[in-house]
Amino acid sequence: MSTATLNDSRLRIGPLALDVPVVLAPMAGITNTAFRRLCREYGAGLYVSEMITSRALVERTPASMRLITHHESETPRSIQLYGVDPHTVREAVRFLVDENLADHIDLNFGCPVPKVTRKGGGSALPWKLDLFRSIVEQAVEAAGEIPLTVKMRKGIDSDHLTYLEAARAAEGAGVAAIALHGRTASEFYSGKADWSSIATLKETITSVPVLGNGDIWSADDAIRMVRETGCDGVVVGRGCLGRPWLFGDLAAAFRAERGEQSWESAKEAIAKPPLGFVMQAMRRHTELLIEFFEGEEDRACRDIRKHVAWYFKGYGVGGDTRRMLASVESLDQMDEIFATMDATMPYPGEGAEGQRGRAGSPKRVVLPDGWLATRAFQQQDFEGLVEAERLGHGVDGG
Repeated sequence: MSTATLNDSRLRIGPLALDVPVVLAPMAGITNTAFRRLCREYGAGLYVSEMITSRALVERTPASMRLITHHESETPRSIQLYGVDPHTVREAVRFLVDENLADHIDLNFGCPVPKVTRKGGGSALPWKLDLFRSIVEQAVEAAGEIPLTVKMRKGIDSDHLTYLEAARAAEGAGVAAIALHGRTASEFYSGKADWSSIATLKETITSVPVLGNGDIWSADDAIRMVRETGCDGVVVGRGCLGRPWLFGDLAAAFRAERGEQSWESAKEAIAKPPLGFVMQAMRRHTELLIEFFEGEEDRACRDIRKHVAWYFKGYGVGGDTRRMLASVESLDQMDEIFATMDATMPYPGEGAEGQRGRAGSPKRVVLPDGWLATRAFQQQDFEGLVEAERLGHGVDGG
């Protein structure tokens, strides 16, 4: 691994200048406008939308149009697209540009979800290098002056790595940055992310920023990744689940690295929140969800329920209280439950640290018949790919 300095830990993606080199990873069902706004209130960086299928956007489906909507406070506006057909991806990008709906567009080639890979989409697609190159070239051309980036995994499995060839193709196509999750599709979210692959990619790609993704659970992890791999920035996914203030921790750490504040003050800024702070964050998240769902409080409360375990990870909150919060139906009911909890309960330390979200174990990647027989794209593959695009959201939140 290389050792990097962080004397100027800023990030430029095309014309976009970010004060800290931090990107929120797209996560299906998580990174809607409400969650992005919440994370932004704590920190700095680039906050990317949930993954949106290009076909749905071209067809102007109500769900896709809702997901690309940004609050007026969100700038720059970042949208991630998933696509398998170069023409459809081009049309989706063109729509975003023509309607002035995005300041940054990312393409997802990292989704490991079986329902997508079995059709040849997501992290399976870069194996067909010519198709990958065509999609990226068409998207970059359609984007014009809007910076377009790609996010990918190492490959399908350890015997079928694709990231270096795909990254060279993307660099040649004119992307503004490349993000790598240091796992293969077969690893899903298991084990430890291979940061050495990020270092290898950084040594290979020299004309655009390389971003690292995988196992960033704390500000220390982010700084260590940049130092060890030489990457230009970090992409944070599961580490911020139930912990939106992580972006404040990251901002403090990177600013300390470049000498804008002392490490002593940065360490003081790293959140070690008492329970009351966590409750306030969850309540604010719910308020933003109500706004996102246009006043539908019951819908917002259904959405916040999946965040309960993440918010209270490590805290001494009893099972009955957790169950009540996981079935909450209104803000008033949430407040009533919070009133029974000890807001002064201190930060539990190690119990609240470490992995969040899904993990699981390695698994065989389900692929179309004969997919690995050749890197060349066969016309008979196309029907399956289009079907993969219709399957909806995947996730690759690192």
